[in-house]
Amino acid sequence: MTLADFMELADQVYYGNALGSWLGAAVSFALWFTVLPLVRALVLRRLRSQRLQQSAEALELALALLGATTRLFLLAVAAWLSLRWLEIPSDFDHKLGISLQIIAWFQFGLWGVALVTHFVRRRQAAVAAGEGAASLNILRFVGILIVWVVAFLMLLTNLGVKIGPLVAGLGIGGVAIALAVQNVLGDLFASLSIALDKPFKIGDFLVVGEEKGTVEQIGIKSTRLRSLTGEMIVMSNGDLLKSRVRNYGLLYERRASFTIGIVYETPRELIPLVPGLIEEAIRAQPKTRFDRSHFKHFGDSALIYEAVYFVLDAEYNTYMDIQQAINLRLLEEFARRRIEFAYPTTKQWTATIPGPSAPTQPA
Repeated sequence: MTLADFMELADQVYYGNALGSWLGAAVSFALWFTVLPLVRALVLRRLRSQRLQQSAEALELALALLGATTRLFLLAVAAWLSLRWLEIPSDFDHKLGISLQIIAWFQFGLWGVALVTHFVRRRQAAVAAGEGAASLNILRFVGILIVWVVAFLMLLTNLGVKIGPLVAGLGIGGVAIALAVQNVLGDLFASLSIALDKPFKIGDFLVVGEEKGTVEQIGIKSTRLRSLTGEMIVMSNGDLLKSRVRNYGLLYERRASFTIGIVYETPRELIPLVPGLIEEAIRAQPKTRFDRSHFKHFGDSALIYEAVYFVLDAEYNTYMDIQQAINLRLLEEFARRRIEFAYPTTKQWTATIPGPSAPTQPA
C-alpha cells in the first residue's frame, strides 16, 4: 500500500470525523492515560522517600491528595484531552460533559475527604493516645458530610439545576428533624465543642456539681467519669457543658491553708515565735512555696494562727504528705518549747455568796 493510499484512507470520514482524527485521538488517549498514572506513581514514590528523611506538613498534605487521586479521574482527564481532536455531536458532547463533571466533582469530594482526614489525624497525633478520639471522629464525620454536600450542590449548580428551592426544602426538613432530635443534636454539638475547646481530657479529675471523678471516656453523646468510690458516672455532654466544671487535671499548683490554736496560758515571749516556727516547718518541705503566717485572732479558747502556702504539684497525695510532715514538725517544735495546742475548753468559777447577817438581840 502506497503513501497515497494511506492518505486517502486517513481522509475517509467515519461518524463525522476523518479516520486520521480518530487515530490521533486514540494515540493521544493512550499516551495521556499512560503518562498521567506514571507521573502520579513517580511523584508518590519520590514524596514517600523524602518522608523517610523529613516530615513536613506540606509533604504529608501532598501525599494525602495524590493518594486520593483515582484512576477514574485520570481516565476522564485523558478522555477530555483526547476528544479535542474530534468534532463531537452536540447531544453526545452534552452527555459527555455531564459524565466528566460528575467524575470531576466526585474527585473533588475525595480530595476534600483527604484534607479533612489529614487534619483530624494531625490533631489526633498532637494529643495523647485515645484522648478525645470519639470527639475527633465525630468532627471528621461532620467535615466529610459537609464536603460531600458542598460537592453535590456544586455539581447540581454546574449542571444547570436551580438549587435554591432544594436548599429551602432541605432547610425546612432540617428544622423538623432538628426539633425531633434536639437532645441528641445538643449532645453531638457539645461533643464537638469539647473536641475543639478542650476544657478537659481523658485522665483529668473533674468536679461537676455534687459529682466528682476521673474522665475515662469522652463519647459522642456522653462522658464517663470513674468516681473515687469506684462506680461509673455517665453524664450527657450537653448537661456537662451547662454545669460549672472544676478541672483539677489543669491544676499546676495547689493553694493550702490551715489554722492552729495555742492556749491562752502560753508565755508572752513565745507567742511572737509561733509564726516563724510555722514558716520554718513549711519551708523545710520540698515542692512548697511559703506565702504567709500570722497570729490571726483571739478565739473562744485559743490564740488562733493562720498559715498559707502553695504545693508545687497537682497530686492530692503529695499535698497530704506535705501537710502531714508540717504537722509532725510543729508537734515536735511546740513540745520542745512547751507550747501547748489548745482544744475547746470551758472554765467555770464558783463563788460563795455570803448569806444575810443574823439579827442582833436586844440587851
